[in-house]
Parts: sequence; C-alpha cells; structure tokens
Amino acid sequence: MFVCCNLLIRRYSNCSKAVKPKLFQSFCLCFYDIALWSSFHKSYLHKFKCCYNKCVKLFFGYREYDSATQALFETRVPSFETVLHNARCVFRSKWTSCCNRVVSSLCNNKKQLG
Repeated sequence: MFVCCNLLIRRYSNCSKAVKPKLFQSFCLCFYDIALWSSFHKSYLHKFKCCYNKCVKLFFGYREYDSATQALFETRVPSFETVLHNARCVFRSKWTSCCNRVVSSLCNNKKQLG
C-alpha cells in the first residue's frame, strides 16, 4: 500500500483534485481477495486500515494529525470499512448465485452449518 501511494505521490502529486480520487482508487484499491480476509485477526485489519488512512492523507496533502474521516469525506474516497464491506457483499452474492456444482454444494454446506 505504501509503495503504491509513494509511486502516486512521486508521479502525480501535481494533478488536480478531481483526478486524484480516480488515481487513488485505480492504484491503491486493488485488494485481491479482500472478501476472504475474515481469517485475519482484527489487529492486522486495524493496522491495514491505519496504513490506508495514512496513504489517503499523504496522497491528498493532509497533515499527519488531520482527521482521517474528514480527509475521506472531502476527497470522496471510500473508507477501508466500506471497501471491505462492499467486497464481502459482492463475494457473497456471486457465491450464492454461482452455477458451478462444487461451489453450490459448498454454499449449501455453509448454510447448513450456520
């Protein structure tokens, strides 16, 4: 995350405020299989959330002690919780509507287990 953010800062720091959110979403929000991150401890997710917030503040030019919530709101970049929630919802809907027999049986077993 920091590598992508530093690359963005180095290359695109002079871009307009309208372009920066799209760049951030394109370069920094590619979390592969984030919907499956449920096995991680909350402390790891919290550290990643802090990293995400720091990257938002760095790229958009906020100071270290500025509010992350305010920075996310002003830049119209989704919060880490929103990204995680949306990924889980999309994964769940694709999982339940899949036509593959193996995936369907796994989904049915998951429903039976609770």
